[in-house]
Amino acid sequence: MGMSKNEILVLLTHQWCDWEASYAIAVANSFSDYVVKTIAIDDLPKTSMGGIKAGIDYTIENYQAFDNLAMVILPGGLSWEENDYDEIKKFVKRLTEIKIPIAAICGATYFLCKHGFLDNVKHTGDSFELFQSAEGYKGENLYVSAQVVVDGGFITANETGAVEFAYEIFKLLKVDSDEEMKQWFDNFKNGAVR
Repeated sequence: MGMSKNEILVLLTHQWCDWEASYAIAVANSFSDYVVKTIAIDDLPKTSMGGIKAGIDYTIENYQAFDNLAMVILPGGLSWEENDYDEIKKFVKRLTEIKIPIAAICGATYFLCKHGFLDNVKHTGDSFELFQSAEGYKGENLYVSAQVVVDGGFITANETGAVEFAYEIFKLLKVDSDEEMKQWFDNFKNGAVR
């Protein structure tokens, strides 16, 4: 039996959103057999919206370990809208070709939309109007107004959906039993005391 894929990449950009992937990556990295690593277009530390500097484990250019890659997570951030990030576009295209799941939230969903990745899968984002403003977007009839949508190898979520986003990531990666994951979701969504 081959080794199961156990690396999760978090793709960081300038002014990435601290909280949007944090539930997902903390649980996966600490309480499962998955290992979380960071990747970016270069190896300079990326400063989050909260001013936290994160070191970069891999650059897109030198990443080769696709056989061991379970998922790539794209947190939102303030630089997705004004940048085309051609390197990231090529990287995502490669991921879709080799069927690696991609989880994107907030501004990162807009990036995917802008580059046509969501034209043929059900998806969501921060607003339908924002997506409609993206030149060349052809996915209007597949846009779903929801906290999170899972379809065709993509998990997409709006900026308020971090808990739902994490839950769908956990289910896809099978980080724990269905019962434990349900309990986690209920606690973090509704509070442990209520």
